[in-house]
Amino acid sequence: MRWSNYFIPTLRETPADAEVVSHQLLLRAGCIRQLAAGVYSYLPLAWRVLTKIMNIIRQEMDRIGGQEFHLPALHPAEIWRESGRWEVMGENMFRLKDRRGADLCLGMTHEEVFTAIARNELRSYKQLPQVWYQIQTKFRDEPRPRSGVLRVREFIMKDAYTFDLDWEGLDKSYNDQREAYCRIFDRCGLQYIIVQASSGAMGGSESAEFMVLTDAGEDHIALCHQCGYAANTEKATSRLPEVRDGDGLPRPEPFPTPGVRTIKDLEEFPDGAPAERQIKTLAYVINGELTLVLLRGDHELNETKLADATGATDLRPGHPEEIKRALGAYPGSLGAVGVTGFRIIADHALKGRRNMVTGANRDEYHLRGVDVERDIPVSLWTDLRTVKTGEGCPQCDSGTLEVRKALEVGHIFKLGTKYSESMGATVLNEEGKEVPIVMGSYGIGVERIMASAIELYHDEDGIIWPMPIAPFQVILTPVNIGEKDQADAAERLYRQLTEAQIEVLFDDRDERAGVKFKDADLIGIPVRITVGPKRLKQGQVELTVRRTRETRVVALDEVLDAVGELIAAEMAFFQQVGSRT
Repeated sequence: MRWSNYFIPTLRETPADAEVVSHQLLLRAGCIRQLAAGVYSYLPLAWRVLTKIMNIIRQEMDRIGGQEFHLPALHPAEIWRESGRWEVMGENMFRLKDRRGADLCLGMTHEEVFTAIARNELRSYKQLPQVWYQIQTKFRDEPRPRSGVLRVREFIMKDAYTFDLDWEGLDKSYNDQREAYCRIFDRCGLQYIIVQASSGAMGGSESAEFMVLTDAGEDHIALCHQCGYAANTEKATSRLPEVRDGDGLPRPEPFPTPGVRTIKDLEEFPDGAPAERQIKTLAYVINGELTLVLLRGDHELNETKLADATGATDLRPGHPEEIKRALGAYPGSLGAVGVTGFRIIADHALKGRRNMVTGANRDEYHLRGVDVERDIPVSLWTDLRTVKTGEGCPQCDSGTLEVRKALEVGHIFKLGTKYSESMGATVLNEEGKEVPIVMGSYGIGVERIMASAIELYHDEDGIIWPMPIAPFQVILTPVNIGEKDQADAAERLYRQLTEAQIEVLFDDRDERAGVKFKDADLIGIPVRITVGPKRLKQGQVELTVRRTRETRVVALDEVLDAVGELIAAEMAFFQQVGSRT
């Protein structure tokens, strides 16, 4: 491909609204352009990258017996109502009505559609297992699109689904997909970690996320470098030091706390208490029911854990006025002592605690001497808190956790019979008994692989594409295309490289050498061939590896072999950097 005929609208300056590195460089390298908030056009360079990623995905899905589908993005509401997710998805789902008034949506994912096909077409255990997948556009009405292609309203996802007769079959299918995902991310050159995760609105018994560590990520994961424990903070637990409380009081005792509204206020109050001796009381509306949620004062609530523990399909913090009407006080003076008529959910870290301080459900008053299990009628004890860096690892005795930001590139779920039971997808087993199909669901964000690669591999001059997914393998750069000797040599090399099926971008523009070199670095092609006057007089050219900046001089008749060696070396390097935990 000749640069003069190719559309690469590079930018010299970083757009002001581009925050993360991948967004900045995709814009500057002429890979993407924004059409609307969270909606992007992929220009030729980016589409070549995405096509390579999709081809790798297809190869690995086919390797484990996957069969590719292409399903509609426009779905009737009925199938989402059957699964129970029409309400669960809330405002994140794009909804519309057709001219007849029927409810429709744009698919966020395709569990319902695939399950509908399975229930209509699969009849016997003899037809199982099945492995179905597609690479399709998905839609999410993201309230705050940001970070370029990382948090968008329209995106490309590979979603796969397995259908088995029993849980043993699902275990095998799940492991097959897990290993296929590892090969995909290895081949794309990503450094990644596999972590325990919450299944969220997807449901199911088990799930794992494939995460890339980067400050551009919006997830947080807890890692133990001692034993390899890794979990999303929505799922992670930790060991806390044992706390020894005093005997406390025979009964809770009220005391005035004028002006006290927060945990910190009460810490600094003359008759207050340190945060670890306070009970933080939060009022949440869960599935329409006001619920009190209790944590230690120095701990933070993880809403995903709360939703998972309660099976919540609708969860929000209570509004101050509705809290005042129900409990008699505003947030800041809330407590659960003596409360009846409301569900009370408490974090495990409060179990057995005595001599605690909490709100008195009377504005500007608190209670001291609270024995949690004596004085509070807890309905459910569960893990509610978000772990922090420095806390003990739950899996080993000596490790401590480090919490890092990460970007999710893949997620796999054991759905079990959640969808098959709700939507009536059954088969006859060997005994002729009708049983629900056991399902798994597996997703990969295609654009996220592209963006993750840039977050991992870049420098101050631009992108450093991993060779397996680079838009071109080689960029051919004559210093001065107007010089006949350089032009003729470059043309010969271009023809030879093309005939050898090496993907080459020929920078045949009549531009200054500095401009060409800057553009080559910006768009990140892994190998550059420089045809310059000094080396050419000696029958030589320079080969430069973008990743290492290493340059070697080779004779013209050795270019093909040398380029082939560099391509192979870069391919091997990036396929060996993947990490699994």
